Amino acid sequence: QVQLVESGGGLVQPGGSLRLSCAASGFTFSIYAMNWYRQAPGKERELVATIGSAGGSTNYADSVKGRFTISRDNARNIVSLQMNSLKPEDTAVYYCYAPRVRKGGGRYDYWGQGTQVTVSA
Repeated sequence: QVQLVESGGGLVQPGGSLRLSCAASGFTFSIYAMNWYRQAPGKERELVATIGSAGGSTNYADSVKGRFTISRDNARNIVSLQMNSLKPEDTAVYYCYAPRVRKGGGRYDYWGQGTQVTVSA
C-alpha cells in the first residue's frame, strides 16, 4: 500500500536549520508532483512547497520563499525540505502529501503521519 513516512523534525533555535525527508513507497513516485504542508496549533493546514515530478518545477508559500528548498530523489523515492533561517512562526507539524495517485482504478490523495518542527529559544 501507499506509505509516506516523514522524518527529520525536532526542536531548533530561531535562525537554525532542519532538513525534513519523506520516504515514499507503494506507488510510482517519479511520475507525481509532491508537496509539503504544515499545520500550526489552532490554524488550518497550509501548503508550504510543491515540486514537479522531475524536480524541475518548484513553488513555495510566500512565507518561506528564500528560506526553504524542496527537492526530490526519484531513484530513492524521497522528497526533502531543507529549512533555513527558521522562525518561531515556522513551528508546526509538517506533512508530506501525494495528490491524485492512481491506485486500483481510482485516484487518491495520500498524507504522511507528520513530523513536529518546533522553533524556540
